[in-house]
Amino acid sequence: MRCTKWLAFAAAMLTGLAVHAQNYPNKPVRVIVPFAPGGATDIVTRLVGQKLNELWGQTVVVDNRAGAGGNIGGDLAARATPDGYTLFMTSGSIVTANQYIYRKMPFDPDKDLVAITNVASGPQAVVVANNVPARNVKELIALAKAKPRSLTFGSAGFGTQTHLAAENLLYTAGIDATHVPYKGEGPALTDLVAGQIQLLTPNLSAAIGFIQQGRIRALGVTSKQRAPQLPDVPAVAETLPGFENVGWFGLMAPTGTPKAVIDKVYRDTAKVLGNPDVKKRFEDIGMAGVGNTPAAFAKAIKEESQRWAKIVRERKLQIN
Repeated sequence: MRCTKWLAFAAAMLTGLAVHAQNYPNKPVRVIVPFAPGGATDIVTRLVGQKLNELWGQTVVVDNRAGAGGNIGGDLAARATPDGYTLFMTSGSIVTANQYIYRKMPFDPDKDLVAITNVASGPQAVVVANNVPARNVKELIALAKAKPRSLTFGSAGFGTQTHLAAENLLYTAGIDATHVPYKGEGPALTDLVAGQIQLLTPNLSAAIGFIQQGRIRALGVTSKQRAPQLPDVPAVAETLPGFENVGWFGLMAPTGTPKAVIDKVYRDTAKVLGNPDVKKRFEDIGMAGVGNTPAAFAKAIKEESQRWAKIVRERKLQIN
């Protein structure tokens, strides 16, 4: 008798979840962006969110919650009700490197968040303020070696993709500089334009407008080859053979979110990424849509996390 009741209860639960997924979304969906407006994570979220809004007929609300290298936004997402109405647009470092960088994490990326899909990826750019005399990566290295730690470089926060890209560059080039963390690429780019900092390795998608307007100077891109959007800007690998650094941005949800909802968000996001207009807009800013399955995305996060554990330990990139 008990077994029959349990089976009936389980069937009712499954039916309820299926109905929930079929009706989803029937109210606004919040997407937490863990950085200030104007950065690559924010740009990707607003572009995809606009198209999901059109597809779903429901408002997609972008909620910027900056600070602590993305941990503030990540913690808020991890603690949200797991019903599909709070999603999280993470940048790669938050769920692959922060757990090794920060001694005290407010949430556990492995246990508290589930993967939906990698939305987009793209290279960073090595950019300097216009008052910096270096005109290429070779001259930047020479300048840094002549005056050790005199250069200041910004980032979207300690441990973020933009910080790790810069650390990778400094390590590979055998130079050093002084780190100035911000609460997002947007504020860091603003200070770079004003000459308050000298160097930045932002995502190309966030910096390309400033570069094209001549407000900052691009010395290189971190992809293996030159970016089609900036054909006159060399790849860093042309000066430092083998150098490569690629950033990515993906949707996640609080653990416990129904699988049917996770799958629907994945399918609909993949559909949006296949939209020719979205492809063109991503291409214009040096990005490429991904749209892999939840399982593939989760596997990629795990593999990248294992690589960062070693790098963070060797570079001693830890903060209390």
